[in-house]
Amino acid sequence: MMPPRYSVIIPAFNEERYLPRLLESLAVARNVYGPAEGIEVIVADNASTDGTARVAAERGCRVTRVERRVIAAARNGGAAEARGEILAFVDADMRVHPETFRAIDRAIATGRVVAGATGVRLERMSLGLALTFITMIPMVWLTGMDTGVVFCRREDYLAVGGYDENRLVAEDVAFLLALRRLGRGRGQRLARLRGAKAIASTRKFDEFGDWHYFGLMLEGVRHLRGRGGTAFTDRYWYRPNR
Repeated sequence: MMPPRYSVIIPAFNEERYLPRLLESLAVARNVYGPAEGIEVIVADNASTDGTARVAAERGCRVTRVERRVIAAARNGGAAEARGEILAFVDADMRVHPETFRAIDRAIATGRVVAGATGVRLERMSLGLALTFITMIPMVWLTGMDTGVVFCRREDYLAVGGYDENRLVAEDVAFLLALRRLGRGRGQRLARLRGAKAIASTRKFDEFGDWHYFGLMLEGVRHLRGRGGTAFTDRYWYRPNR
């Protein structure tokens, strides 16, 4: 069998509630893109204790079990099973845009893009969420980095060593920074796609409050500098209310 064009990698811990809607959105995007065999979906089951693996298998995903409870390890565990030319990472509580894969194809085809992300829009809005979103915009403009469906060529993923498993959080930022450095030497940049934004869940805001992200930003900076603690990290990311 010919390898697929895309490998979509979904890190998942106890995501049986949210995973179905992501997979439904991926099915739509696959149909828009073309032959279904061009896109494989891999769920990296990060030691779930619920029906995550069953839900994924019933919907035709490849499932790989990753026992180490580190988000970077789950991303890398899924990537280790990938056969696609392009890797696309997306969180289990998101939903992808129908034009996702066609938009990535257009960006890659220019030859000027080393990696990128689709960006997101939130599934609900409030004043706190709106101000949080506005606060992030200058950082996105300055760095070229975004969130949503994060994509790169498999060879470039390998060249930067994948996600840093020593980081409990902010591994996604460090990954894009490494890819940006790789691309700079080749005259390539990070791309922020237009018109294919994923829908991001607001469940963290539902749980911690619509204004909580302003305190979380400082925690993220501390982790990027290697000075972050584990108490809040465990409560927010690794021992979630689910």
